[in-house]
Amino acid sequence: MQLDLPVHAAALPAPGDRTQFQTFERVFDRMIDIPAAILVVLEILVLLSGVVSRYVLHQPLVWSDELATILFLWLAMLGTVIAFRRGEHMRMTAFVGMASPRGRAFMDTLAIVAGLVFVGLLLEPAFEFASEESWVHTPALNLANTWRAAALPVGFALMLVTAVLRLMRESDWRMTGAALALGAAVAAVLALLSPVLTAMGNFNLLVFFLLGVGSLVFAGVPIAFAFGLSTYAYLMTTTHAPAMVVVGRMDEGMGHLILLAVPLFIFLGLLIEMTGMARAMVGFLASLLGHVRGGLHYVLIGAMYLVSGISGSKAADMAAVAPVLFPEMKARGAKEGDLVALLSATGAQTETIPPSIVLITIGSVTGVSITALFTGGLLPGFVLGATLCALVWWRYRGEDLAHVAWPGWRAILRALMVAVPALALPFVIRVAVVEGVATATEVSTIGIVYAVLAGLLIYRQFDWRRLLPMLVTTATLSGAILLIIGAATAMAWALTQSGFSQALAAAMKDLPGGALGFLVVSALAFIVLGSVLEGIPAIVLFGPLLFPIARAVGVHEVHYAMVVILAMGIGLFAPPFGVGYYAACAISRINPDVGMRPIVGYMAALMIGLAAIILVPWFSIGFL
Repeated sequence: MQLDLPVHAAALPAPGDRTQFQTFERVFDRMIDIPAAILVVLEILVLLSGVVSRYVLHQPLVWSDELATILFLWLAMLGTVIAFRRGEHMRMTAFVGMASPRGRAFMDTLAIVAGLVFVGLLLEPAFEFASEESWVHTPALNLANTWRAAALPVGFALMLVTAVLRLMRESDWRMTGAALALGAAVAAVLALLSPVLTAMGNFNLLVFFLLGVGSLVFAGVPIAFAFGLSTYAYLMTTTHAPAMVVVGRMDEGMGHLILLAVPLFIFLGLLIEMTGMARAMVGFLASLLGHVRGGLHYVLIGAMYLVSGISGSKAADMAAVAPVLFPEMKARGAKEGDLVALLSATGAQTETIPPSIVLITIGSVTGVSITALFTGGLLPGFVLGATLCALVWWRYRGEDLAHVAWPGWRAILRALMVAVPALALPFVIRVAVVEGVATATEVSTIGIVYAVLAGLLIYRQFDWRRLLPMLVTTATLSGAILLIIGAATAMAWALTQSGFSQALAAAMKDLPGGALGFLVVSALAFIVLGSVLEGIPAIVLFGPLLFPIARAVGVHEVHYAMVVILAMGIGLFAPPFGVGYYAACAISRINPDVGMRPIVGYMAALMIGLAAIILVPWFSIGFL
C-alpha cells in the first residue's frame, strides 16, 4: 500500500515562481499521459486487427505482432514514468509506516532519490544499447530495432526529470542531500571493498542480493529500483560486465510478446467495473444466496472467482466487488474486520483463475504453456474457495436472518437475465484460449470489444469522461508491473551467471521427501517471498531457477505453477507484511488493525486448501 508523501513548504519554489512551476508540471504530465493513453488504444487496435484478419478474413497480418511489440515497450516506459510521478511503483511500506514522521519523510525521499540514481546510472548505457540495436532489423517491417529500443533511454530521461520535480515538490534540500550522501557513501564503500567482495566468490551474493535488496526493500525503496540498483552494484563491483548488460536484460524481460496481455486485461478489468457488468454479476449472486446464513459472504467468494476470470488484476477485482457488497453486508451486522479479512482471503484464493496476470507472467518466464496454465488454474481456485466457504458456514451458522426475505424465483430470474451478458464474458475468454481460437493476448482484445458493446448496447452505462483516466491508469499499472519484471530479469541473469542457479538446483534436488518435500519447501518459500517481494517479482526471479528442478524431481510443471502461485498469494495477502492485505483495506476504507484477528482463520483455511492442492495433483492437471 502506498503512503502519501509529505509535502514540505521548503521544497516548493518561491511564491512568485510557484504558479510557473505548477504550470510546467501540468504540461509535462499531459505530455506523458496523453501519448500513454494513445499507445494503449493503438495496442488494442493493432492486436484486434490481427485477430480479425486471421480469423475473419483468413489473411494474417504478419507485421501486427512486430508493431505491437514496438508500441508495447514505449507504453511500458511511459507507464513507468507516470507510476513514478504518482508514487505508485510497488514498495513495501510496513516499516515506513512504523517510523516517526521525520523518519517516514526521509524514507519517502530516499525512495525518490533511489529512482533518480537508478535511471541516472542507466541513462548512458540505455542510449548505447539503443544505438547498438540499429544493426538489428525487424523481419516483416524492416525497421531498425532502434525505433523500439529508444523507448528505454527516453523513458529513463523522463523519469530523471520526474524525480527532480518530485523532490522539488515533496522534499526539502536537507533530506534530499542526506539521501544522496547516503547513496554516495554506500557506493564509495563498495568501490573500496571491490577486491574483497570479488575474492568472496558466490558468498558476495549474500551482500548484494540478500543484504542489499533486503535493506532497500525494507527502507521503502520501490522493488524495481531495489532489484536494479543491487544488480548494477553487483556487476560493476565484482565482474567486468558492462552496464549495458543490465539494460539489455531489462529490455528482454519487459519486451516479451506474452506480456502484451497485461495492459489489455488491466483495461478490461476497469471496463467491466465502469460498464456495470461486475455489478450485474454480484447482483445475481446476491439475489440467489443473500437470504441464507452467511449468504453474502458466499457471494463475495463467488463474485471474486468470476471477476478474477475477467480482469486479471487483483486490485481491479477487489475494487469491482467490495463497494457493491460491503454496504449491505454491514447493514446485516457483518463486522468490518471480517469483511476485509475475507476480501483479502479471496484475493489469495483467486490468484490462479485465468486470465491472471501472474499466470501470464509465469508462462512468459518459464516457457509453460499459457493454455495449460489457464486450464489448470480453475479447479485449484475452486478448492480454496470451498475451504473458505466451509469456514464461513461455521462462523455464520447461527446468524439471525429473520428480517431478510427470500426474493422469490421471479426476482432471481430477472437478476439472472440482467447478469447473463456479464456472466458470459469469463466463459468466452476461457473457451477462446483453451480451444485455441485465440492467444491470451488476442482474447483480451475480444473481451474489450465485448465489454464496450455490452456497456453501450445492453447496460447503457458507459461514461466517456472516465475513458482517458482509465487508459492512463492502465499504462501506470502496466509500467509498474513491467519495470519490476525487467529489473528482476536482470537480477535473475546475474544470479544465473554467478553459478547460483546450479548450486540451488543441486540443493533442492537433495531435499528429503522427493517430490512432496520439494513442493512443501517451495510452498513455504513462496509464502515468505510473496509477502516480501510481491508475486510477480518472486515469480520472475525464481521461476526460471525452480521450474527445471521441479521437472527433474518429477513434479508436473502446471501442478508446480499452481502450488507456488497460491503460496505466493497467501503471502501477498497475509499481514503484517503482505501488501495485498493493505490494498484490500485501502479499497474497503477499513482500518487494517480490525482485520488482523479475523484473517487468521481465513488464512488457515487457505493453508488447508493449499495442502490439498499439493497432495492431490489431479486438482491442477486433471483437465489437461
